[in-house]
Order: sequence, then C-alpha cells, then structure tokens
Amino acid sequence: MFVTITKLNGQVDTHLLEKLLKQKPAQFEAILNNPNTYRVQIFYTQINRDQNNIPSFKEFSYRLNPSEYFYPASTVKMPMAIMALDKINNLKIKGLSKSTTAYYDSVAARQETIYNNPYAINGKQTIEQAIKEIFLVSDNNAANRLFEFLGQEEIHKKLAEKGYKDAYIRNRLELGRTQEESRQTQAIDFFDDNGKKIYHQDAKYNKQALPYYNAFLGKGYYNSNDSLINGPLDFSTKNRIYLNDLHHILQSVIFYDQTPINQRFNLTKEDRSFLLKWMHTLPTESQYPTYDTLEYWPAYCKFMFMGAEKGPLPPHIKIYNKVGDAYGFLLDISYIVDPINKVEFMLSAVIYCNSDGILNDSKYDYESVGYPFFKNLGHLIYDYELKRKKT
Repeated sequence: MFVTITKLNGQVDTHLLEKLLKQKPAQFEAILNNPNTYRVQIFYTQINRDQNNIPSFKEFSYRLNPSEYFYPASTVKMPMAIMALDKINNLKIKGLSKSTTAYYDSVAARQETIYNNPYAINGKQTIEQAIKEIFLVSDNNAANRLFEFLGQEEIHKKLAEKGYKDAYIRNRLELGRTQEESRQTQAIDFFDDNGKKIYHQDAKYNKQALPYYNAFLGKGYYNSNDSLINGPLDFSTKNRIYLNDLHHILQSVIFYDQTPINQRFNLTKEDRSFLLKWMHTLPTESQYPTYDTLEYWPAYCKFMFMGAEKGPLPPHIKIYNKVGDAYGFLLDISYIVDPINKVEFMLSAVIYCNSDGILNDSKYDYESVGYPFFKNLGHLIYDYELKRKKT
C-alpha cells in the first residue's frame, strides 16, 4: 500500500465523499441510489503544504472495492509510459534514451514490422513520441509500442516490485489478440542518429502463470463476428488494476520526493518534467504530433472538471491526468491545480455507463451519464477545496 506523510487517523476516510455527493442531489442522486448499477468508485487526496511548501496528504474514498472488477481501458497506458522510462534508465546502455530510434520486428503471426512514425517531427519511432501520443490523445498504437518494449512478465514484475502486486496489464489495446499472442512480444532494435545499432532486445514470451479474476459483466455482448451472445462477457483474461493503484502511481510521479524510495520508479528529474508536461498539454497546444481540432478539441481527454465540453480549460487551471473509456467504463486519474486560488488536489474515479447491459454494441451512456458525472464531480471537489481551510 502507498505510504503518505499524513493520513486521516491513519485510515482512508470513507464518509466525506458520500456526504458531499448528497449535497448535490440533482447531479448525483440517481448514482447514489443505484451504486451497484453504476459501479462507481472514487478516490480523492487532499494536499496540505507546510511553511516550507512540503506537501502532506489525506485520503478519501467512496465505494473503493478491489473485488468489484472494472475494465481499466486506456488508464493502463500511464504506468506503461512511466515503466518505459524506468526501464531505459535501468538498462544503462550508452546512447540509449527515450529519443533513440526504434525498429520493431515481426516475429510472429499478426505482428507488424514498424520502422517509422508519421506523427513525429523526424518521422522516427521512439519511446518519447509514443508517450507524447499517449497523453495527448490516448493513442492505442503508441501504447502498444510500449507494450512490446516492456512485455507482460516485466510489466507485472515491475508493478509488483513497487507495491501493486494485483495489477496485470496483459493485453495490447484494441488489437483483439489471443492470450497466447499477448504473451509474445516483438524484437526491437535501437539505432543512434548515424544508423549504428546500440541495443537489441530479443522477442519475449511470458511463461509465467496469469491469474483468473472470475469477472463477468453484462447480460449480453457482440462477439468478433458481430453476433449477439446472450450471457455475460468474461473479463477474466483482460487487464486489471485497482483505482487506488492508478491514483498512487500518478501521485508517485507528481510527488516523487514524498514517495517511499522503494515505491519510486527510476526517473530522472528530466523524465518527470517530460511526463508532467505531456500529462497536461492539450492536443491544440501540440505541434508534433499535430491534430485536427474538430476531432481533438482543447479539453479532449480531460473528463474530470470538463466532461465533454469542447471549449478550452479555464486559463488558471491545469489538469495532469490519464483517462480511459471502453466496454461502458469511463475513468479519469487526475491531479488538478489552480495556483491563482491556491487549490490542488488529486481525484480519480470510474463509472459504468451501460444501461442496456449489452457490451460491444457501441451504445454506451457516456454522453448522458459518464461525462456529466466527471464534470460535476470535478467541480464538486474543486468548490469544496476553494472553501476548505488550509494550514
């Protein structure tokens, strides 16, 4: 478990969030009255700073429940981005960095040989470029490049080493590979600017046993042949990571010095600056990659506080976060800062938006339920923080 400097009575408070939600019945009453339907979990960290600007933390939760499965969707890209930088630093190979050109070789069926990246300023495929694309627009292909670099076994080993032993990122995003194919990664070669190979990583195969979650959701689903199957969808072989683990992984980057040494990822000061920059940069602020502003608006991927709003964020607010949406689940893991009003807090949540109970039908209640929930929740905690007395 993540160790903070200060905890409320040594425990996570489970009352405040529900009390605040009840104060806004027009926004939250339906969710509060049907918590099992919406499968809502919320985790909130108050941040207090002393006279030396050193932060301490108090944690609050609503319906936090490790045994209630949710699909983490694209939020798993955040720990992969962090672990990719950690791995580069641990390899200690001269010339190897996040900006080193990478060539991905196909070693098995349905793997794609990749030599370039049209979104990069120099057309090269790099770990750096993949991380940018992950945080700007949650690009799945970019995340899969990191999956190839890390692999199933290494991902779980590293997360367990840092205290997240129940976290399993076992599948690529969107590709629909078999469990056997997910165990196999590509070979990767890294080249310097002169075309000299400086590091070769063999293709890897994970021989470790993987857990069975016993997680079944929905009353029906469409399979790969677009046939409706009457019965729940089996999530027992999909990715799993708890909400508080995602929250604490983000916290370990933002508040690196306050994180216990054995739970810190091996990140340089420049690594952290790089991660933080792209966690808050908006698609409209990026030149490489450049995105169509009609498809990727300013507040794209900023669910918390902004919901589905197309306009810009308030100029005094920055949001460092990672979102996810899939199978009716909507998530946001966020750190929100308003330096003008001296407000900062961490807030993470997941909600299930699937009133018809059918999965893979592309008919989810994101617009009517999910996005408004995140916008209202972000404003609820922001307004509470504005009024909260701080030392």
